[in-house]
Amino acid sequence: MKKETKYDIAVIGGGPAGMMAAGRAAELGAKVILIDRNNKLGRKLILTGKGRCNITHAEFDDKVFLKEYGKNGKFLFPGFSVFGSKETIEFFEDRGVKTKIERGKRVFPMRGSAINVLNCLIGYLKKGKVIIKNKTRIVDVKIEGKRVKEIITDGRDKIIADKYILCTGGKSFPQTGSTGDGYFLAKKLGHTIIQLNPAIVPLVTKGKWVKQLAGLSLKNVEITVIQNGTKISKKLGEMLFTHFGISGPIVMDLSKEIGEILKKGKAEIILDLKPGLDEKQLDLRLQRDFSNNPQKYIKNILHESLPLKMINIVMEFSNIKESRKGDEVTKIERESLVKTIKGLRIGIDRVLGFEHAVVTSGGVNLKEIDSRTMKSKIIDNLFFAGEILDIDGPSGGYNLQNCWTTGYLAGNNSLLIQN
Repeated sequence: MKKETKYDIAVIGGGPAGMMAAGRAAELGAKVILIDRNNKLGRKLILTGKGRCNITHAEFDDKVFLKEYGKNGKFLFPGFSVFGSKETIEFFEDRGVKTKIERGKRVFPMRGSAINVLNCLIGYLKKGKVIIKNKTRIVDVKIEGKRVKEIITDGRDKIIADKYILCTGGKSFPQTGSTGDGYFLAKKLGHTIIQLNPAIVPLVTKGKWVKQLAGLSLKNVEITVIQNGTKISKKLGEMLFTHFGISGPIVMDLSKEIGEILKKGKAEIILDLKPGLDEKQLDLRLQRDFSNNPQKYIKNILHESLPLKMINIVMEFSNIKESRKGDEVTKIERESLVKTIKGLRIGIDRVLGFEHAVVTSGGVNLKEIDSRTMKSKIIDNLFFAGEILDIDGPSGGYNLQNCWTTGYLAGNNSLLIQN
């Protein structure tokens, strides 16, 4: 071994949860070391919200907020009572990062980008005199009874602390350092890992026509997930066509569920381009548009209500020739057009892998962690925080809020709990 150093708290992982945990423990007076495998902290953080950093979600009713995490959301109830979305906004604003609430209750820095958020956290660490050890991986952990005795780095340094906080993230975006190392350490320490799957991830689809629309973004559309003729779930909002399939907020928020049902068999998406109108209302609108433009070609009339890129595809699926004019469309053709606009079918091939995923679904079993403190129920001086836990939410600030909440609790209680 090269050297041996003793600390009050050793935090493993320099993402949002790790920085929050280390900063809070240091704020309480602890001697803290923060260990990260990257050459800089927060590599994944600066990518969030397309580089703008969706800090949290401006929903201040905890029950409503936590419902979005699914069945595991209740785990965060105690944490939200201490450090929820309101406290998160106050935390950053008190440290100079003013925020604004945008459409869909998404909270962003008022000026600047994710870099401002990262700099705020680094300033928090500096103020607490946290020792930062970059370009360092933990390769082994030594246990004595029900305690971590020491951790060993890839440089063969031995790091000893009274408490350890594991915040290594998941497996999503491995190019940022999230390669799943923490799961190996957690398993070695006796913890169970719930199956890992990519979440908030684009979909690969079937059919050439989908890929022909690459780059087209649609707003205010609705997608419904179907399997064996049964509606599984649906979502309203924005989506994007890509060179491999579909993406965008509503697609990615349903991707976790889609990944689960694909294990059982084939599935498809029904795309409704006009969810604000039922079939009868849409038919009446088309009748009006065709009647008002009797000598215009159908494709030119449809340009008033559909994206240009979509029109030829919609007409093809509706079996309407390009040469048709407004006063030539038959009732049968119009009914077919209505059904196509309200129900374009997209076959799903698969979800993309961890390298394209925003977060990891699965992780350390929550039953093995005290939700009030983030302390392990197996190892007395071990705490967890962030994406390594078996909890994830949709896009919109939910997953960063999980990091802020659990990181704050772990940093706070790692110093307060004596054992």
